[in-house]
Amino acid sequence: MSEMSLKERMIAAVKHQPVDRLPTQINYTEDMGEIMAAYFGVLVDELPIVLGNHMIRVDINDRKSFSEDGKYKFDWWGVGFDTKEEGYFAAVNPLAGVTDLDSYAWPDVDDPDLLSNAEAAIKKYGDTHFITPNFGFVLFERAWTMRGFEQFFMDMSLDPDYTNALLDRITELQLKLIHRFLDLGVHGGYFGDDYGAQKNLLFSPKMWRKYIKPRLARLFEPFIERDMPILMHSDGQIQKILPDLVEIGLTTLNPVQPEVLDHDWLYSEFKGKLAFYGGISTQTVLPNGTPDEVKVATRQCIDVLAPEKTGLVIAPSHRMMSDIPIENVAAMLDVFKTL
Repeated sequence: MSEMSLKERMIAAVKHQPVDRLPTQINYTEDMGEIMAAYFGVLVDELPIVLGNHMIRVDINDRKSFSEDGKYKFDWWGVGFDTKEEGYFAAVNPLAGVTDLDSYAWPDVDDPDLLSNAEAAIKKYGDTHFITPNFGFVLFERAWTMRGFEQFFMDMSLDPDYTNALLDRITELQLKLIHRFLDLGVHGGYFGDDYGAQKNLLFSPKMWRKYIKPRLARLFEPFIERDMPILMHSDGQIQKILPDLVEIGLTTLNPVQPEVLDHDWLYSEFKGKLAFYGGISTQTVLPNGTPDEVKVATRQCIDVLAPEKTGLVIAPSHRMMSDIPIENVAAMLDVFKTL
């Protein structure tokens, strides 16, 4: 088989079509990005190319602001994240105590300059890379970060009218953004919404099917209509709702964390129905293993999830954080080079 472009390889792999080699992807936090850039002797902005990433996620222009004391960084929706955390900790919930949703200053989806950076990235990389809009915190996570974690669970249980109204507001705004991204020429959809903890769902499948599933299906629909792949990151033990996600059109599941979702079971149950993205643990082997153990885990992930050498985007199971030794990153890349 002749050599494929990054974009061609990615699309073919998630559609279970033959590829010349498996696509790869490495995402990382800002702190880890600086460590890797220093190690490889490149600029942080050059890392995705140096690492051989196949996918580029584009986002709205960074409209973040900070509290006066610098403790919180506010996103486009008004959620304040703790700046001392390397990951995401929603410390300020703008809808906590707000019962009148009409009184809230919702983001302006029609802002003409909102996607200028995304447009520039698509023009630069659209012919070579697989481009997706980044819809992290898309629905459930967006609702609870705005409302507060415990409060939103109370809302779902005790106040379905408010819950439906809030989720509908979020869905409509996300749909408008989706269509704006599609008009720019993205190649698929990327969503993030965590529904599980390490051992089980955060809430019942019945409640997920009542509040989340129909709205998530609406967000998937524009991509399905265009025969585009849909990738979704959802942490935790979500085994009970995986058939539902496939039913509404999910094509590629991330992070397929080995401590949570058994890889043998995943492949047996969803062979040909789901492609997989991730699989190399950022919880155990990458931060705590030896370089040789990382190589073994990487090869094992490929052997189990892609025995037919397609249907897998091999990657760390989450964004790499600064607790991962750079030698282990190098070991994983050594295996990537042999694909």
